[in-house]
Amino acid sequence: MRKTLTSGTRLGGLATLAMLFITTAAAAADAESCKVVRLSDPGWTDITATNGVAAVVLEALGYEPDVKTLSVPIGYQSMKNGEIDVFLGNWMPAQQAFIDDLNGAQAIEVLAKNLEGAKFTLAVPTAVAEKGVKDFADLGKNPDEFESKIYGIEPGAPANANIQKMIDAGEFGLKGWELVESGEQAMLAQVERATKEGKGVVFLAWAPHPMNERFDLTYLSGGDAYFGANYGGAEVYTLARTGWSGNCPNAATLFKQMTFDVSMENVLMGEILGGKDSKEAATEWLKANPAVMDAWLQGVTTFDGQPGDAAVKSALGL
Repeated sequence: MRKTLTSGTRLGGLATLAMLFITTAAAAADAESCKVVRLSDPGWTDITATNGVAAVVLEALGYEPDVKTLSVPIGYQSMKNGEIDVFLGNWMPAQQAFIDDLNGAQAIEVLAKNLEGAKFTLAVPTAVAEKGVKDFADLGKNPDEFESKIYGIEPGAPANANIQKMIDAGEFGLKGWELVESGEQAMLAQVERATKEGKGVVFLAWAPHPMNERFDLTYLSGGDAYFGANYGGAEVYTLARTGWSGNCPNAATLFKQMTFDVSMENVLMGEILGGKDSKEAATEWLKANPAVMDAWLQGVTTFDGQPGDAAVKSALGL
């Protein structure tokens, strides 16, 4: 005999399905301890930009991003200590020594490669390159042009350590040269002064960065042993402290899917260097380019388990 479903049975089945949906949605949300997401910022405009984007999306999802300004060594030590959850600025291979140490301590996990096409090495104004300084080996032949100084970024940065190694080893005729360590903005201010005065200056340069639009510069060849091939060609990775992604799978899914490109970062960095707050710049860019978030938010919920894509776009007024 064929059994028929009564209306009560059908309603009971629908209620069960509804409860199953609610339970599944709730399971996708993270634990209360995951609500605050601690990010590290070494004071580099590119990471300030990407942290700004991440913060805007996280806030729309109901999380509380907490961005801490820490030098690269301190930031990595903080990941070791469990005081930082996520870092969007693992430039490789420049930071290989740090990663070897962290891997040895089983302190981190790689969530994603968030940027390709980056580069990072020494550069000079193109006017100086046209005088014959186009390679690392040309620097030592022209000490007076540069006052025997190389301008780096903040103390503790791996790139600065590479420069100091070159100087200490007397590579490229650099014995006796001085590494001038300062923040990114102070370094670029020196480049601007030297350029206006028609003086030579050699400094750390990288892409993405608005400096590539602001200055007519030439990247130097010959530094492969210290900065890597292809003018310090780099990839940037998103790292998390060990155990964070397992404890906070929803937020981790966002960071695993959040990737950037050079042109996007150039625009954001230019806005920030022009005086805009990083979250303000990120909000404007995301409103103008909403499609980029489709891949980022696939399978991601709000902190309380609601559909993430709709929440973020609603928060942005889309």
